[in-house]
Amino acid sequence: MTSPTPDQLATLARLGAATVGELGGRAMRARVRAMWPGAAVVGEAVPVRCSPGDNLAIHVAAATSPAGCVLVVEIAGQPELGHWGEVLTTQAQARGIAGLVIDGGVRDVAALERLGFPVFATMLALRGAAKVAEGSVGEPATVGDVLVEAGDVVVADADGVTVVPGTELAAVVAAAEAREAKEQAMFEALRAGATTLDLLDLDPSPITRA
Repeated sequence: MTSPTPDQLATLARLGAATVGELGGRAMRARVRAMWPGAAVVGEAVPVRCSPGDNLAIHVAAATSPAGCVLVVEIAGQPELGHWGEVLTTQAQARGIAGLVIDGGVRDVAALERLGFPVFATMLALRGAAKVAEGSVGEPATVGDVLVEAGDVVVADADGVTVVPGTELAAVVAAAEAREAKEQAMFEALRAGATTLDLLDLDPSPITRA
């Protein structure tokens, strides 16, 4: 399995999480969402697993992961802590990390938005986590009820978070591009007066109209 090309990443970013999620991407649960308006990121996943109440594994990942990656973090219990904030963001940006997806809480959201660092999480939380317990970086993690492995690709934006398995990347990109072309034709037809009932061959008979 090879790393995604810049063209593949650009295509996924243009098409967005919703389209990619319908064509082979694995959509995370809606609880994992953008922490500030306009946050968006596409990149190769580095899965991280943390012990309950602890974020040492996140610190290790932020210090050692390659530029352009997205940290994707499983929280094994006690999610209502600020596992990530301005300090980790500053380090991550200095090292070129592209963004964070975490099945738990973060804090310092105003700073994250000001710095333009894309973060997708489940909640805001003030109290910080300990930094002493075991965890892992690079091993599979389950985040937003989706199994994420190293080499998968994360597509996250205002619609949510989708994960494309690295082994299926080329097929998903091709399907998404085909879907995009089909939708453009549909938009043109709708502007010309067609309806979705016509274009999607929908049967309106179950619907009662006053």
